[in-house]
Amino acid sequence: MTKTQPNKLTPKQRAKLKSLANPISQRYLLGKLEPDDGFLESVDKALEAKELIKVGLLPSCAATPKEVAAILEEKLKAQTVQIIGRVIVLYRRAAKNPVIEVD
Repeated sequence: MTKTQPNKLTPKQRAKLKSLANPISQRYLLGKLEPDDGFLESVDKALEAKELIKVGLLPSCAATPKEVAAILEEKLKAQTVQIIGRVIVLYRRAAKNPVIEVD
């Protein structure tokens, strides 16, 4: 998981990604604990394949969505597009075969 540090998203790019994330129904769910290596690996693979994903926090998760988003950003070099309630929308451009153009 050695990715380069992403550039910050502009408001226009963020708006585009929000609109693309709206119809996504599949979520990667996080339970009671902080993200472990297995969870990080599955989210890393999902970001490489899809570039834009949602991570949901179950009610039993003690960490706040902002805390989890910060962990995911740091560990996966992804960017938080938005946080709605207990759902985090993450974006990271795929190293191979990028699909989403945010420019």
